[in-house]
Amino acid sequence: MTQSLTEQIQRSRLVVVEVKGAEGRLRVRGEADVCTELSCAAETLVVTDEDTKAGLDTLHPGDIIKVEPADGRPDRIVVLRRAWDEIASPEV
Repeated sequence: MTQSLTEQIQRSRLVVVEVKGAEGRLRVRGEADVCTELSCAAETLVVTDEDTKAGLDTLHPGDIIKVEPADGRPDRIVVLRRAWDEIASPEV
């Protein structure tokens, strides 16, 4: 069975659980409520509405992200929605 666009988007969304910027590690939770720890390089780009920077310093627990891998490691992390936007949403 083929997935709808909405299903594909939901499956690729991850929620940031913990950021260990100094260690280059990021713990995320996926659709199945299973946590995974990602090892990121110092060059990993984080793309937000405001900016694009290398490093994990702009990520916060609760942010909803999409990871674009290269060579088995996150190459780009795109912030889809900030934690504070999720909390303020009337959908919750």
